Amino acid sequence: MNEIDIGLYIAYFLFFLASGAAIFFPLFSLVKHPKSLGKSGLGVGALIVLFGISYALSGSELNPKWAGLGVTTEFNSKMIGAGLTMFYFILIIAIIVMIYSAISKAFK
Repeated sequence: MNEIDIGLYIAYFLFFLASGAAIFFPLFSLVKHPKSLGKSGLGVGALIVLFGISYALSGSELNPKWAGLGVTTEFNSKMIGAGLTMFYFILIIAIIVMIYSAISKAFK
């Protein structure tokens, strides 16, 4: 067992520890403050609706060049398109919110 193996085992342990903490602490907070569950549900619901819109707008065409990349079915193509469309929507929303925040702080 060399130094690289030990480092990998430590990294695996820390990864699983951080993953467990990332799952446990929000659940603990929701149990402690159940009213915040509504706000979280609203955010998750908004993301689901946004993904539905993205899925409806995405195309399902196949390009022979994409077969080498693993895109072999129309469903895969549609899901990739939906993910990209959702990314663009969230990017545009984030930029608008940043501009609004900067302008509103300037006028306070």
